[in-house]
Amino acid sequence: MSQSNQICAIIEEGCRFEGNLSFNGVVRIAGTITGSIFSNDTLIVSEGAIINADINANIILISGTVKGNIKATSRVEIKKPARFEGTITSPSLIVEEGVIFHGVTKMKEKRSEL
Repeated sequence: MSQSNQICAIIEEGCRFEGNLSFNGVVRIAGTITGSIFSNDTLIVSEGAIINADINANIILISGTVKGNIKATSRVEIKKPARFEGTITSPSLIVEEGVIFHGVTKMKEKRSEL
């Protein structure tokens, strides 16, 4: 993992957070979050995590449970044993076989940087 991709914060299993979470850098969540999450980088939702929040991030990787609306500027990857309920807006979506998905997807073109 390069220096720019190293995890800068972890919310461990057993931790709970309610409110607005905003961060720079890669964050891994294994606990419970209620509210909203914003990042210009990567959010990793680990197996066992429970998120009831609207999420805006560059890249979102989900292996836990997420309920809410997701907007990603690059991509969303949902891997088994994840559960998702809500709306995903992203230029790229990967859903692994075995994922429980109850939602809507809106595919948008990725904006090129000028």
